[in-house]
Amino acid sequence: MAKQPAEKKPAAKKAPAKAAKSKYQFIIVTKRNRICQIQFNRPEAMNALNVEMAKEITEVLIEVETDRKIIAVILSGNERAFCAGADLGRMGSKPNERFDLYRERFNIAPNRQMYRVLCFYTKPVISAVEGYCLGGGFETAMWGDFIVAGENAQFGLPEVRHSLIPGGGGTQNLPRLIGPALAKEMIWTGRRIKAAEAKELRIVNHVVPAGGAVKKAEEIVAEMAKNGPLGIMMSKVAINRGMDQSRFNGFLGEGDLAHMLTFSEDRPEGLKAFAERRQATFKGQ
Repeated sequence: MAKQPAEKKPAAKKAPAKAAKSKYQFIIVTKRNRICQIQFNRPEAMNALNVEMAKEITEVLIEVETDRKIIAVILSGNERAFCAGADLGRMGSKPNERFDLYRERFNIAPNRQMYRVLCFYTKPVISAVEGYCLGGGFETAMWGDFIVAGENAQFGLPEVRHSLIPGGGGTQNLPRLIGPALAKEMIWTGRRIKAAEAKELRIVNHVVPAGGAVKKAEEIVAEMAKNGPLGIMMSKVAINRGMDQSRFNGFLGEGDLAHMLTFSEDRPEGLKAFAERRQATFKGQ
């Protein structure tokens, strides 16, 4: 009698792969198409900025600033809120701590460190705003290079309602965008404005259908990606420094930065590509 072939055992089912656990609790970090998107992730608190979130944002910003694969950062929230402000529930202080808090305000306080990193950041930072963008959230958005907003976005600095002032750069950045008179009115009344008005006031570069702010920001970065990252970096430095200088001194600084690029590899590559009518291949060096 012929020997029957051994019956094959069914292959054991593989257990579904577990998603890698993020090391961040209050943000979601996505890297794609040469973009690092930092999404604020406290939906139960409308993405209110707390100490831990500020620490995480700062950590990512520092990490990707020297990553040549990343050419820009997009800050975002969710459809309900970009960021509704600082976590006021944790802003109290005891009488014996008040001068300690004063000492901490620049070098120790995590939110202040985050603002300082954004202030001197060398890569483009685009704030993609949907929903509420208030208080410290609005201040964070303004620390970026420009804002793209969904049509449902609302902006405001309501701190005076709590006997506070905008302490995260709001009294400095908003007047530079819209002038001191309009900034004073917004801050002193705590009035919220919608995306369309924010665009009229030049707070916002683009207004798009609700839910489309991140996509629009990505489209802008795709245009940037064709260009030299060192040219973008140096022009950002020249603009930011020049805003606080006389035109003459700003012009001198611009000349120094332009001259620095003559020592790069990207500059001759850009000129050669122009002569050969092809797309340049930039290395960021």
